[in-house]
Amino acid sequence: MSGDILFLCHRVPFPPDRGDKIRSCHMLKRLAQIAPVHVGCFADDERDMRFAADLAQVAASQCVLPRDRSKLVAGLTGLAKRQSMLVSLFDHRGLHRWVRQTLNERPIRAVFAYSAQMAHFVPPLAPGVRFMMDFVDFDSAKYAAYGQQGSGPMAWINRREGRLLFDFERRVAARADLSSFVSEAEAALFRAASGLDARRVVAVGNGVALDYFDPAAPIDPIDPVQGGQGPLLVFTGQMDYRPNVEAVDSFARDVLPHIRAVHPDARFAIVGRNPAASVQALADLPGVIVTGGVPDVRGWLAAAHVVVAPLRIARGIQNKVLEAMAMARPVVSSPQAAEGIDARDGDHLLVAADPAQEAERILALLADPARAQALGLAARARMEQRYRWSATLSDLPDMLLGPAPAALACA
Repeated sequence: MSGDILFLCHRVPFPPDRGDKIRSCHMLKRLAQIAPVHVGCFADDERDMRFAADLAQVAASQCVLPRDRSKLVAGLTGLAKRQSMLVSLFDHRGLHRWVRQTLNERPIRAVFAYSAQMAHFVPPLAPGVRFMMDFVDFDSAKYAAYGQQGSGPMAWINRREGRLLFDFERRVAARADLSSFVSEAEAALFRAASGLDARRVVAVGNGVALDYFDPAAPIDPIDPVQGGQGPLLVFTGQMDYRPNVEAVDSFARDVLPHIRAVHPDARFAIVGRNPAASVQALADLPGVIVTGGVPDVRGWLAAAHVVVAPLRIARGIQNKVLEAMAMARPVVSSPQAAEGIDARDGDHLLVAADPAQEAERILALLADPARAQALGLAARARMEQRYRWSATLSDLPDMLLGPAPAALACA
C-alpha cells in the first residue's frame, strides 16, 4: 500500500544531542527511507527553532511550534481537567489543527507518535491507517517512584501524575496497533501493568552513532589541565533533568571524597546543558567541574579515565552509557542505568549498587590502567556487535506498516 507517514514528536528531532532527540532523529530518518514523512513537533526555545531547517531536509512537510505553555498553566489545567500534567504541558491547538489538516490533505497510511504526551494529538483514524505509539520509557512508573520516595505536596503531585499518566498510557496502548519501549525490561513492566501481550507491546532498542562516537575519529581535545591534572571522572547528560541532577549530587558528595582520599587531585566533570542551580553549586566542592553545554562531548569522554552513570532512577536505555562505551571508555554504572543494555558486568562495564561500591570500583580501575583500557576496548567491541542503529531499527518499517504480504516481500 502506497502512502505517507505522519510523525509526531515532543521536541524537534535535531540535532541528535540529547537522549530523546537521538532516538527520534534516527527513527525519523529510518522511516523517511521508505515513505514521505510529515513531522509535527515542538521547539523548547529559539535554539530549537533554528533546527527546523535541518528537519526540512528530511521531512516532506513539517510543523514546528514553540512550546509556550508554562508548567504553572499546565498544572492548573491538568488539575481542572483531571489530566496528566505532562500531557497538559504539551497541549497546543495549533498542532491539533495541523494534524487534522495533514490527515485530510495527505495520503497518510500510518501515524507514528513518539513519547506519551504526543498521543493526544492523534484523532480517530480512518480504517486502514495504522497507529504505532513509541512510549520510549514507562514514564508513569518514574513519577510513581518519585511519589513513593518523597513526602509533602510534591510527593502527592508525583503520585497523582503517576496514576493519571498510567491511565492515559494504558488507554493509548489499547488503541494503538503497536506500542514500543526502549528496552525489553520496560516493555515487560508495561505488559504486566496493562494486561497487553507481546503482540501489542514490544521493545525497539536504541543504538549509537558508531562512526561519530569513535575513539579513532578526529576530535578536538579539551584542555588537559582544566581543573587540575589528576584522574578525570566524567558524567554526561542534560543537567536540568531530575535523575541526572540527583545522580551528580550523590556522586559529588558521597563518592568523590573517597576517590580524592586516595587521589587528592582527582576531578569530577559534570558535562551537559542547562545545569540546574543545585548542579552549578556543586562546582564549589573540591575537584568538581561544571562545564555547562559543550560543543563536542566526545572531547570530555576521550579524556576521561572513567565515565560514571550513578543514576538511582533510570528508565530504558541510557544513551550516555552507550556513547561512553562506544568511545572505548571504562564505565562504572548503577544497576538502574545499566538495565536494558546488552552488556555484561565485569566484561563490558562495571556495575556498582551504591556509593561505596562505586568508589571501590573506580579506585580499582584507577589502580589498574591496563584493566581499564581492556574494559574500554571490550565496551567498544560490544557496541559494534550489538548497537548499530541500522540493526536496532531494521524492523521499524514493518512494525509501523505491518509486515509486507508474502507475495510482495523483498528478498
